[in-house]
Amino acid sequence: LLMESLAYATLQGGPDHDNWLRSHADRSPKNVSECGHHDDKRERVIVTDDHDRVTITLNRPQLANAFDAAMRDQLADALRAIAADPARRPLLIRGAESTFCAGGDLNEFGTVSDPSTAHLLRSTTAVAPLLLQVADRTTAFIDGACVGAGIELAAFCKRIEVTPSARFRLPEVSMGLLPGVGGTVSIPRRIGRQKTLEWLISNRDLDAQTALEWGLADALVE
Repeated sequence: LLMESLAYATLQGGPDHDNWLRSHADRSPKNVSECGHHDDKRERVIVTDDHDRVTITLNRPQLANAFDAAMRDQLADALRAIAADPARRPLLIRGAESTFCAGGDLNEFGTVSDPSTAHLLRSTTAVAPLLLQVADRTTAFIDGACVGAGIELAAFCKRIEVTPSARFRLPEVSMGLLPGVGGTVSIPRRIGRQKTLEWLISNRDLDAQTALEWGLADALVE
C-alpha cells in the first residue's frame, strides 16, 4: 500500500495526468456549484447499528456516492470504531440508493500542491489499512456503478454480493494514474495480477456475471 501511494503520487506529477487535468478543466473546484456540490453538510457515511450487524452506507446519492476527502475521513472514523468493537459483529458496506460508488470525486483531482504532499496525505489518511482490520467479517453489497475507489475498497472485503445491475470499472490508467485507494493490492488478491493488468489497460466495464466469473464477486443476489 505504501508503494502504491508513492507510485500514485509520482504519476500525479506526470505529463499524462497533467494532460487529463487540462482536458477536463471544466470539472475543476472553481465549478463546484455547477456540478451540484451542495451537500457539504450532509453526512457522507451513515453507520447503522442493527444489534447483530453493523451497516455502513456511503451517502452521497446525488453524486452517485463519489468518494471525496470528507467521505474518506468519515469512513476511516467509522472503521476505527467498528474495529474496536469487542463483539466483532459482521459489517455490511453498501451505497445509498441505486449506486455503490462512482469512484473518486473528479472535482478533487489536481487540488494538492505537489506529489510529496499528496503522498503524505494519502499514506496518513488511508482507509485500506483500517478496512483490512475488519475485512474478515465484512460483506460489500454492490448495486449499480462500482468504479475506481469503490471496487478497490470493496475488494478487500471477505465477501462481495452483487445485483444484476452491478457494473465495475477501473478508469485510472486513462487518467494517467493507477489505482490509489488500495486496488493494486486488493484486486490482484481476488482475480490475479494478469486479469488485473488486462482490466486496467482496457478500461472496460465488467458486468455482474463477468465479475462472478473472474472471482471479483462472490454471489449474485436480487
